[in-house]
Amino acid sequence: MYSRAVRRGRVPRRDAEPVPCLLELALLHPDPDDMDWLVPTSPQEVMTRLLRGMYDEVSASQRRVGSAVEAVERYAGLGRQVRPAASAAEGPAIRVLDGLARIQAAMDEATQACTTEVLTVQPGGIRREAELSEGLHRALALRGRGVRMRDLYTHVARHGQGLLTYLELMGDAVEARTLDEVIDRLILFDRTVAFIPANSDRTMALELRHPALVAYLVTVFDRLWRLAIPLTAPLPDTGIEGISHREQSIAALLAEGHQDAVIAERLGISVRTCRAHIARLSETLGAASRTQLGVRIAQAGLDGPQHSTTPLTLPGQESPSVR
Repeated sequence: MYSRAVRRGRVPRRDAEPVPCLLELALLHPDPDDMDWLVPTSPQEVMTRLLRGMYDEVSASQRRVGSAVEAVERYAGLGRQVRPAASAAEGPAIRVLDGLARIQAAMDEATQACTTEVLTVQPGGIRREAELSEGLHRALALRGRGVRMRDLYTHVARHGQGLLTYLELMGDAVEARTLDEVIDRLILFDRTVAFIPANSDRTMALELRHPALVAYLVTVFDRLWRLAIPLTAPLPDTGIEGISHREQSIAALLAEGHQDAVIAERLGISVRTCRAHIARLSETLGAASRTQLGVRIAQAGLDGPQHSTTPLTLPGQESPSVR
């Protein structure tokens, strides 16, 4: 439309109605002799205006670059005046990583620098294959360099085929153990750098390089590791017919007064699954209410790490203490 206006000198206003940007950008303007027609602004004037705008943008960018350089020089000068305890190569003792991209980049960097050992705690129950695939490239790179890995999961993770496939793929480079419940996610590289979540949805993380903090986390991991059961070994029997190891764990947490949602989160299962286990516990122990279930849990010795050696009398059997 603008080309036609330049060739002919003017165009009817109605022809330009589908392209109002021509008027908004001042490429066309009303003919003072006849308002039903539009005449074009000369291409030379348009080009001059365009170049002026580009020049202003470039000038503004140059000013921003200059301000950024001045700021960097100012803060660099402050850094020379106050030397940190750690060397520049070690970086800050605690660094906040905001966003998944920064977290992944920091993890990749730590993976590349790792030479001997990786320790991880993976809460949340059954690991989804997408989660396992996300870090597979790092795990394979570590295995290729002879790095040993030890992973802690909840007992629920034993039922995930994705984890079993992952461990089979990694071979003897990875050793896995499980617990009823574990701490929040933790990854330790060479006992020198650790990563932990910094918010509930794990879109932020802390990179820890302070020797005391890292040593403390290594101690926590080692103690959990000694309590954990190798993935290749079966879970211990509860000694009570009809009550599984998971239901024993749920019973102990119920005895502590925890709500269903809290129990489910700590054991890495859904609330629905948790309630199904509680229903089976109630049926097995002959409890008609949550209050009675608590009493039966205590009588059965399920309210602690070890259940009582006193045989449990189920409903229908005579007992002087269970009614």
